[in-house]
Amino acid sequence: MPLQNSQYDTLMRRYEEIRETHRHELLSREAEIAEKIPGITALDDRAAAASIAAAKRRIISPDADLSSYEEEMHKISEERTRLLTGHGYPADYLEMQYDCPLCRDTGFIDGARCACFKKASIDLLYSEYSISHVLEKENFRNFSFDWYSDTIQNELTGRTERQTARDAVMRAKHFISNAGRPDNNLYIYGNTGVGKTFLTHCIAKEMLDRSYSSLYFSARDFFDLLADATFGRDGRNSTHSQMILDCDFLTIDDLGTEVTNSFAASQLFHVLNERIAKNRSTIISTNMTPEEFSAAYTQRIYSRLLSHYKFIKLVGTDIRIQKKLRGGIS
Repeated sequence: MPLQNSQYDTLMRRYEEIRETHRHELLSREAEIAEKIPGITALDDRAAAASIAAAKRRIISPDADLSSYEEEMHKISEERTRLLTGHGYPADYLEMQYDCPLCRDTGFIDGARCACFKKASIDLLYSEYSISHVLEKENFRNFSFDWYSDTIQNELTGRTERQTARDAVMRAKHFISNAGRPDNNLYIYGNTGVGKTFLTHCIAKEMLDRSYSSLYFSARDFFDLLADATFGRDGRNSTHSQMILDCDFLTIDDLGTEVTNSFAASQLFHVLNERIAKNRSTIISTNMTPEEFSAAYTQRIYSRLLSHYKFIKLVGTDIRIQKKLRGGIS
């Protein structure tokens, strides 16, 4: 994902701060052990002497047999471990610790960006759109089927509102378990107040908890950002639109509430099409039925949905109204 130079520098400073923190922690542990287990210092001196001797031997004779030095280092390592564990310390107590063992807190593996760098990049850009405070309440743990009738049935399907809601949650969890696979996209629709946004928040919470790079927008904010990036407004540029294409998981909430025009339609097609090509998962939530969506947007966008999205419908009585009638239950 492209970053502005200042953003890249910010991430590199964070990595340096992490490494520096761990270096200070290691120095502190080394000082502690030197005081409590003096024998460790003697072993370190032996190891240093053996390394210097081996290096000198290799300079003099590049093909020299260094097995005796390797055996000596192995013995020193075993004795070091025995002393540490014998005094109640973990065997790796004097080894450098890392937040990310894969890249050793550098952000790169063999010249390629580590997964932790990708997540840090998204987190940096995501901060101004974060809904983390909402997800503390709106998640699967707090999803209640009590708001959906267990007696009112859909005439077409014969299923009750509650059965339909349970099916929607099951399919949402299936979506989460299939993260990263092709055509893993959802179109969640239904009347106002039936829990569409709550369900998208539940999914977003799970995806973030699993360290997937995630972005969440209301439809209006989504199109505003794309317009700002396209026309260079408010300091936004192609970096901001590119993050929408590259993040692992994108949610566009309340699609259809924005002003629909040719620009919005073209941008929506571009984003959906690019994300499909990259196997990036997208969730759209809307009050519009698939038929209404087809009428509001171009046929080619609707065709992409039919080919690459799974449709989930929620039905019921407006939950916000139900809560008011029950005395403002949150």
